[in-house]
Amino acid sequence: MRNFFSLFSGILFGLGLAISGMVNPDKVIGFLDVAGKWDPSLALVMGGALLITAFSFHWILKRPAPIFSDLFHLPTKKDLDSRLINGAAIFGIGWGLAGLCPGPALASIGYLDKNLLIFVLALVVGSSLANGLFLRVTVSRRSTSEDDK
Repeated sequence: MRNFFSLFSGILFGLGLAISGMVNPDKVIGFLDVAGKWDPSLALVMGGALLITAFSFHWILKRPAPIFSDLFHLPTKKDLDSRLINGAAIFGIGWGLAGLCPGPALASIGYLDKNLLIFVLALVVGSSLANGLFLRVTVSRRSTSEDDK
């Protein structure tokens, strides 16, 4: 049942992205172009999502646990660090240049557009390389700190 609802939620989310136009890079770039031909329509999409999330999170987090899990998986880290800031900057630059972020990019695979498929492939490769680099740096720092003991 958990897998069914995960699949259903993913399909519903993807359909929402497609219907709202968030999988259209030209529409997203138009929204980000506040100094040029600004298209404010995605602000309504984002505002609607924020409104629903704000009310539903308050209600949902009063529950002892999610329906299909034993516990809520919420972020515990509260501080800003260079990884978060750099990652957010890279994400924003990529979003502004390509007009897509990971969710809409994956939802757009169904269009079988060559440029979108290349973007998703680059997204996967870049994420894998960054993850491998982060793991290597983390292991290196741990072994260096253990050698200092």
